[in-house]
Amino acid sequence: MKSKTATDTLRRRHQRLAERLGKSGWILQGTITERTDTRVVRKVVGGKKSYARYYQWTFKRQGKTITVNLTASQAKTYLKAIANQRKTERILREMRSLSLQCLEATTVSVKRRKSAS
Repeated sequence: MKSKTATDTLRRRHQRLAERLGKSGWILQGTITERTDTRVVRKVVGGKKSYARYYQWTFKRQGKTITVNLTASQAKTYLKAIANQRKTERILREMRSLSLQCLEATTVSVKRRKSAS
């Protein structure tokens, strides 16, 4: 078993992560891709064509890939939510690791058998 101060440190870190998790805001899975529609010319300036841009949000729902077209303002908001999702996943991974370390340090495990060799 680890010392009490070591487990207290693990518990404090876990608590700080839990507090960060509570402040994560909107979370959303998926990716945003910027697309250019070459069929729609917005304007021609100095001989250069400017094409229409749009955004697509792609995510999985019940094992199927779903794609949704978004406006530029939607894409900006959705990107923040996706970034929050990734931060949340990192926090959860660290919390799982801390939980395992603390539980292993504070609980009694099964005694191992001696090898028969």
